[in-house]
Amino acid sequence: MAIATDLRAAAPSTLDGGNRIGGAPHCAAGGVTDLLNLLGAESGAVRVVDDMPIPIRRLREGDTLFHSGMRADAIYFVRAGTFKTFSTAEDGYEQVLGFAGRSEVLGFDAICMGHYPNEALALEDSSVYVVLLRDYFELGQRIPLLDRLVLRAVSAALARRGELADVMAAVAAEVRLARFLMHLSERMAASGQSPRRFHLRMGRRDIASYLGVAHETVSRSFGALVGMGLLSVENREVEVVDMRGLKVFSCGTRRSIDDAGRKSAMRTASRPDAGAMLTA
Repeated sequence: MAIATDLRAAAPSTLDGGNRIGGAPHCAAGGVTDLLNLLGAESGAVRVVDDMPIPIRRLREGDTLFHSGMRADAIYFVRAGTFKTFSTAEDGYEQVLGFAGRSEVLGFDAICMGHYPNEALALEDSSVYVVLLRDYFELGQRIPLLDRLVLRAVSAALARRGELADVMAAVAAEVRLARFLMHLSERMAASGQSPRRFHLRMGRRDIASYLGVAHETVSRSFGALVGMGLLSVENREVEVVDMRGLKVFSCGTRRSIDDAGRKSAMRTASRPDAGAMLTA
């Protein structure tokens, strides 16, 4: 089976997308073993797999991976970087549905529809492995390990969809933010990164859309959590100072701030620079 390594030879709507550097598409090629390693395959199992080429698409910050309604002809695996998925209402409002990082799958939910139901946009310089649907099913038959790992990645994506329901179950904005940060911390730990210190690739407006609150509320909520001694925030650099405290606080639903920490939190949240803790 021949798998397209020249992205211009494949479907231009998916693989080129109009993103170019110096007139050339953001494209390259990797091996299927690299993709298997990215998805968490054991090294012993990868050695017995024929290394066939898999296209890589590179995107700059702000580039769109796919648009809502675009014909689905590929699924994507994040090789590096961060993406947000979102839908756009008729009035132009962007509802952020989630954030995807390294080894996560994008576009799989489009297979049953024939088109992408939402959009995916790079929040930083990123790259993805591109598996064309015309190749995917044959690849799965030839390489059962790939099929199993893709199913595991899809299962993980479905589990992360439940995170949004968990976040929205909380009434208080501070609790929603705490749950969001706990989920992010857990994902960072699972990928071998620090669960306590991380750089937020998304701005406060994206976080606000995901949490279902105003972006000013996100700044105040960060200020409140800082005032409670749970976080340290410098622009988009976040440190979880009290992991246990943040976890306990995130388990609440309606209460926003403990009585013991209310005054301190409100003082911090009302500081003139509290709104600048996180850039838009």
